[in-house]
Amino acid sequence: MPLQRIAKSGELLRSSPRAADAAAGIKNLQQLIQLRWMAVIGQIFTIEVAHHSLRLSIPLVPMLLVVACLAVFNVVSLLRLRMGVQVRNVEVFLALLVDVAVLTTQLYLSGGTSNPFVFLYLLQIALGAILLRGAYIWTMVAITAVCFGALATYHLPLELPQDLHQGLSSLYVIGLLVCFVLNAILVVVFITRINLNLRERDARLAAARRRRVEEEHIVRMGLLASGAAHELGTPLSTLAVILGDWQHDAELMADPVLREDIDEMRTQVQRCKGIVSGILLSAGEARGEHSEQTTVCKFVDALAEEWRTTRSIPAFSYRNDFGDDTPMVSDTTLKQMVFNVLDNARDASPQWVELLITRD
Repeated sequence: MPLQRIAKSGELLRSSPRAADAAAGIKNLQQLIQLRWMAVIGQIFTIEVAHHSLRLSIPLVPMLLVVACLAVFNVVSLLRLRMGVQVRNVEVFLALLVDVAVLTTQLYLSGGTSNPFVFLYLLQIALGAILLRGAYIWTMVAITAVCFGALATYHLPLELPQDLHQGLSSLYVIGLLVCFVLNAILVVVFITRINLNLRERDARLAAARRRRVEEEHIVRMGLLASGAAHELGTPLSTLAVILGDWQHDAELMADPVLREDIDEMRTQVQRCKGIVSGILLSAGEARGEHSEQTTVCKFVDALAEEWRTTRSIPAFSYRNDFGDDTPMVSDTTLKQMVFNVLDNARDASPQWVELLITRD
């Protein structure tokens, strides 16, 4: 993999924490929408029971209008959820404020703090403690406390006797019990779901950080290999020049053993230079050596001969059916690419490799 591609993947991994937060935010908003639908149904049911069954004097139309407004807001939230846009912390805070405002309005219309359902504020605080961060949490606590205090003074009266001494025979005690059960069930169910979303987010963040560390390690290793390849290029070129001079030395070439050793050394130096070029090519660079004007047939013939002499393979079949020769510019990068293809073919078929050159 080229180093540029690795670096690009590292940049993508840096966005993973934001993606994990976005996914968790969308899931948490979905939980709030579900909870709000339950609130709509629960409020309608409670209003109907209080008005028709218990014969309590409550402002029926205003309370139902508040429920309708909550339902409309929830529909808007559902449409926003389907957009798939990242849910910011301030957006969750504002959504919880709407829920607090609706609860406060309903309590104002039905007795204020004398209404046993006033303790549903605790559910909003619990949700805020899980979903919100920093100052938003304490702002939610302060707002609910102010609303609670205001309801103690400003509210429409509710004809509900405060006969706590009658135990479960008291409507107020029954209301407290229902409120407690609602709080307990909703806290257990929805807080558990939200915690699961947050744990999944944390797991994705941990995995993203781990992949980022691995990618950065690969980048460092690639840079090290690229630097080493650059450093090796000069001494290899020097060795190639020296060996070339030795090949033109009649005294050295007169010794068959030395001549064979020099030929082998030149072959291995050329192979090392090819390996270095391959490393630089993988790093998205190229040494740019030996760029020259040639023809397709000459280039392929020389390439096939060089590959045959530098690789040990029992059978290598080469046929050039290219036809009329065509001018081209060759360099070590192109040669290394073809060598890689042939090396892969040798790995797949160690006993026999065929190279056929044709024109499309």
